[in-house]
Amino acid sequence: MSALDAVLLIAFGGPTAPHEIRPFLEIVARGRSIPASRLEEVAHHYEQMAGGRSPLNELTAAQARGLQDSLARWGPALPVFVGMRNWHPFVHETLAEMAGKGVQRALGVILSPLRTEASWDRYVHDVAEARTKVASAPDVTFAPAWSMRPRYAAAVADRARAALGEVPAAARARTPLVFTAHSIPVAMAAASPYVADLTAAAQAVATRLQHAHWSIAYQSRSGSPGDPWLEPDVGDVLDRFAAEGERHAVVVPIGFVVDHVEVLYDLDVEARQRAGAQGLTLHRAAAVNDHPEFVKMLAELVRAAGG
Repeated sequence: MSALDAVLLIAFGGPTAPHEIRPFLEIVARGRSIPASRLEEVAHHYEQMAGGRSPLNELTAAQARGLQDSLARWGPALPVFVGMRNWHPFVHETLAEMAGKGVQRALGVILSPLRTEASWDRYVHDVAEARTKVASAPDVTFAPAWSMRPRYAAAVADRARAALGEVPAAARARTPLVFTAHSIPVAMAAASPYVADLTAAAQAVATRLQHAHWSIAYQSRSGSPGDPWLEPDVGDVLDRFAAEGERHAVVVPIGFVVDHVEVLYDLDVEARQRAGAQGLTLHRAAAVNDHPEFVKMLAELVRAAGG
């Protein structure tokens, strides 16, 4: 087997300017039964974010720079590229760039911690499809699932610890931690290790924090209202905490690796308002973004792949 000569980080993508929002959402919704009203609702969420843009691309680029720097320092020294499923730079655009630079064999790292058809299989399929569009496209092998790697748990735990630090010391030990991930259809979840991945990752972080009061919730549902999706919804969980007399809750978006619209709007705006209306203060842990432990974990994946 020939050695790797590059790394390809594969992410969801996001609009970088207001005029890109609706074209981006049209790509995301293609072939899916997402009501037009829901897409317009999400468009407004993007419009309310700073500059009417998603920070996903910038944050993913920061992860790529961090990884490339780490590989340059500790080996193997490889270039790191970023390809997006739903917006520029599309995977096929990045593969063309890689081919132009002589890359022949790359490790693909899917930047999704939880495996299901939507969050893992589609990425693999899109890379295969993109390769057919590019002459002399590099071979791409994929890093294995990484949600249970210790450095991921360490990065998430550090972010959660910082959020817990916002809670008054006397209430900190009993304050509930809520680990969230994107809700998906129940049928899709049943055919994948999605829930098992989430539960194990959350357990690993809670154990690292030695925090016994934790639970799992789902957020950002986007499909047909008539279809069963994973529950409980994070808003319902926050309602229950308020009814039980809690005054603080820490939400940890463990299913997302960057702070983008599902975090910055669905949690920071909608969930926070819902909690605040009932006297519950929501403290939100940052996503791992380019946390040093997360970057080191990515480098471990590269080394394990024989880079």
